[in-house]
Amino acid sequence: MAAFAAHTSAASSHYLPPGTAILLRSRRRAFPTRVSCSAAAAGDKTVVIGVAADSGCGKSTFMRRLTSVLGGGAEPPRGGNPESNTLVGDTATVVCLDDYHSLDRAARKARGLTALDPRANDFDLMYEQVRAIKDGRAVDKPVYNHVTGLLDPPERVAPPRILLLEGLHPMYDERVRGLLDFSIYLDISDEVKFAWKIQRDLAERGHSLQSIKAIIEARKPDFDAYIDPQKQYADAVIEVLPTQLIPGDDDGKVPRVRLIMKEGVKHFAPVYLFDEGSTISWIPCGRKLSCSYPGIKFAYGFGAYFGHEVSVLEMDGRFDKLDELIYVETHLSNLSTKFYGEVAQQMLTHADLPGSNNGTGLFQTIVGLKIRELCEQIVAERDAMTADAVKV
Repeated sequence: MAAFAAHTSAASSHYLPPGTAILLRSRRRAFPTRVSCSAAAAGDKTVVIGVAADSGCGKSTFMRRLTSVLGGGAEPPRGGNPESNTLVGDTATVVCLDDYHSLDRAARKARGLTALDPRANDFDLMYEQVRAIKDGRAVDKPVYNHVTGLLDPPERVAPPRILLLEGLHPMYDERVRGLLDFSIYLDISDEVKFAWKIQRDLAERGHSLQSIKAIIEARKPDFDAYIDPQKQYADAVIEVLPTQLIPGDDDGKVPRVRLIMKEGVKHFAPVYLFDEGSTISWIPCGRKLSCSYPGIKFAYGFGAYFGHEVSVLEMDGRFDKLDELIYVETHLSNLSTKFYGEVAQQMLTHADLPGSNNGTGLFQTIVGLKIRELCEQIVAERDAMTADAVKV
């Protein structure tokens, strides 16, 4: 696997007292709208989670599942820019990193750049603002308008308990990557990505098959150069591949999904099937799990991923009845659930979301539960450190 040299530009050095609301440098001079969100308690640092993927690879769906697990769904901020990409929940705020585009759509076109190209993004500002939020300071975050392709006036974002950074580049810049408490990469194979884009763009956006192919081919060099290499830095990767249950099938309707979990990550214990550290192949179809053609197959094992030891949980196929999922749940360990059947409950709650009948929805839900526990442990650890410091 090719080595990846991360973009590292010089960081701006701005000293600002902790707990201060600030206006970091912005490209726009209009007064910012205010994003109302559940702020972190005074003195607490925000937990920062990064989610990277190409466009059309399920980031928005994952955000809905993740914010639900973290304590209430996230919605656009009330009273702000109707084209805002930010989502605000009870405990988490979702920031779309498209907001850090440094060029609008027309400027990118004039320069022959895609949004994936680092030259079309402001990593200095991204780093400054993520660092400020993590340290408990409000920022005036830029807004990229996906409808008009223009750079809109900024919106003020207060530090939440959990900040979710989703987009093309959360792990690209070394400085931003160093601020993440946990990172996930959604890795969709070319065959499945192509099938998904066709299904979405033909049905929802009225694109022709030829135009879809042209867009994919135009973006691929930049994706390969700047987006895909980020997965080597991820603590967990959700990989979606063509099924192996149907020979020659690559339409993406029956995916094979792998949850690749890095070993040794603080506050994160990989999920396992039956027996930790073993190699397992399991076909659960039978009396307790309904399976129509082509069936379901699970696997669990371990190996290496970009030089890191990993555990891998795999599901190939799709569920017929989500209410039977609890049978599978009882055979998985280290799920970080708070009660019996919580995975099944979450899946049923979001049964209308794409991927809810296969491994994409299952593993996104499981990762969400793991992130919830990780955030709770980080906060508890920080509280304990603060208490110890007070005693001294």
